[in-house]
Formats: sequence, structure tokens, C-alpha cells
Amino acid sequence: MIKTGTFTGKAVIVSAPSGAGKTTLVKKLLATSLPIEFSISACSRNPRKNEVDGIDYYFLNSNIFKSNIKKNMFIEWEEVYKENFYGTLKTEIDRIWNLSKHVVFDVDVLGAISLKKYFGSNAISIFIQPPSIKHLSERLKKRNTESEKSLNIRIGKSKKEMNYITKFDKVIVNDNLDIATNELINLVTNFLSK
Repeated sequence: MIKTGTFTGKAVIVSAPSGAGKTTLVKKLLATSLPIEFSISACSRNPRKNEVDGIDYYFLNSNIFKSNIKKNMFIEWEEVYKENFYGTLKTEIDRIWNLSKHVVFDVDVLGAISLKKYFGSNAISIFIQPPSIKHLSERLKKRNTESEKSLNIRIGKSKKEMNYITKFDKVIVNDNLDIATNELINLVTNFLSK
């Protein structure tokens, strides 16, 4: 476990299959007055429209990402898609805990499981469940950011990720955004107050 100065923060790990609404929910959580800060993940993919390096992700090319893996600079990392890496830099946790804040993660399912193992009881892992795979597929199509082939890969991956739901501390079904937001805020508030 990383220990920075006198403050050891807690970890809030939010995960879901792609398109389930986890990023929207995390943004609503971060808009509260809770003493939390978003952990910016590193990734090896190109930025999407409106994504900013150092705000949405740390965009690293594949070679730099692999070099950082060899240097043991990540708490966790995954090759989510072929040659498409995502991970949590150790320096990012230092940055947040130096602010005396708790860290919030918005990560893929396998990354979430790795983070929960790393932080143990100092973390809560929350799975955002879509109402159905059909609903999830419709959300992904509305994004209009994927080719038909990559869309099918994402949907296939989402089906597999649903099998990991029992590995999480809590599950929130994102059928109604307002209800899911309130559930998330209440869960995190209770966890941080312990």
C-alpha cells in the first residue's frame, strides 16, 4: 500500500462494462462536496474528440506505456484490447493523497478487481450494471464513436465482464440516472465516514 505523508486515503473503485454509464455517474459523484479526487488513468489509445491529456487520461504511446510497465510505475495495468493498454500510475495516487483527498477510480472490470486486491479493506468496489445487454448495445451505438467491428468487440467484452459482478462489494443498476446517482453518492458517503 502506498503511504504518502501522514494521510492514507481511501479508494472508491467504480467499474462497469463499456456504455453502462459509469463515467457519467463518476462525474456526478465528483461534483459533490465529498473530499475526493479523480484518479486519471494512463492509456495507450489516441484521445477521442474533446478528451484532454492530463484531465481525461494520460495519453502515452504504446512503447512508453510498456516501458513504464517494466519500470514498475503502475499499481495495476491491463491490455484491455490488443495493443491498447490502460493503467493506474503510482504517482497519481501520491498526487491525490498529497491533497489529503480520497481517490476515485473509473476503470475497466479487471482493473477494478486488481485495485481492490491492492487497496483491500481501504477500498470499496462498485459495479455499475446496465439494465440489459440490449440497452448497453443501444447506448454504445448512440455514442457513434465505434466502427461496427469495434462495437461488436465491445459488446462481446461487456457480456464477459458481467460474469465478474460477484467480485464487487456493491452493485448499482443504472436504469434511472437520478436513482443510480443517489445510490452511488450514499454508498461513498457512508464508506468514507467509517
